Amino acid sequence: MMRSFSSRADTFVSDEPFYGAYLETTGDPQPMADAVIASMDCDWQSVAATLRGPVPNGSPIWYQKHMPHHMEGPVDIRDFPEMRHAFLIRDPIRVAASYANKRSAINADHLGITRQRRYFDMIAEQRGSAPPVVDSADVLTNPESVLKKLCQALDIAWEPAMLRWAHGPHPQDGVWGSHWYDKVNASTGFGDPPGPLPELSEDYREVADACREDYETLKQFAITP
Repeated sequence: MMRSFSSRADTFVSDEPFYGAYLETTGDPQPMADAVIASMDCDWQSVAATLRGPVPNGSPIWYQKHMPHHMEGPVDIRDFPEMRHAFLIRDPIRVAASYANKRSAINADHLGITRQRRYFDMIAEQRGSAPPVVDSADVLTNPESVLKKLCQALDIAWEPAMLRWAHGPHPQDGVWGSHWYDKVNASTGFGDPPGPLPELSEDYREVADACREDYETLKQFAITP
């Protein structure tokens, strides 16, 4: 989705801006943790102030990609009331399998789905209506249809450029892209619809199962093709 929005001529993108602050605060032993911390502003309030400030490059739209579990400190979604929020969800089995390919151990918080549901409820109460939700499987099934509806929900114009992007890393990728973004960097557009759910080891399956109820609740609000 970050690649998709970065293809718009009117949009600047930011990649997980609270990642450094999260790692420094929690000590979570994630891949490349030291490099991530060294590369970023790790002060919670400073990062939040930047994100609420002028859009870099004077762009009309600022797409900020946030991981909900990164908001472990004194900042949460309520600190950005002026922003338009959308929630990208993915079946927890697929999320757990993605982590399994890159690291040795995870917990339910790493999947972020429980916190997504909590933040969704906060924004729905603030707005008086449900904010947009997008399931990654639906995007891959029909990217144009889902993205058009997402743009409408966010009150921004649809841009066909969102369906294609340049091969390789993006200038705004975090340093962690070299570890996590191999498939993204190899792509120039959205991939095929997902196949059957992958098999997981027992410990990873338990993590995914712990997130199932929150995922299914959010999925009820997902934009459909």
